[in-house]
Amino acid sequence: MARMTRTEKRLSRPLYEVLPWIYLAGGAAALFGSYVSPYRALGLVIGVLGLVGVLGGIVVLLRRRDFREMQSHYGNPNALRDLDKD
Repeated sequence: MARMTRTEKRLSRPLYEVLPWIYLAGGAAALFGSYVSPYRALGLVIGVLGLVGVLGGIVVLLRRRDFREMQSHYGNPNALRDLDKD
């Protein structure tokens, strides 16, 4: 059976590591923007988007932390990826 190679595009590691912080900062800025917005409807939309950004950043940070902690419990850090190949 021929082995297929991955051709998907990936983010560079520094960008990948800072992405949750970008979500958090963007969400916090949007929440602040909704607070100072003179228009109620626009402030509500910006506030909801800001809340989604903050929650998304927190979720990504927690998921990465849990995955890395789970990986560290194994002797081989690539053990989880090796299970996928079977």
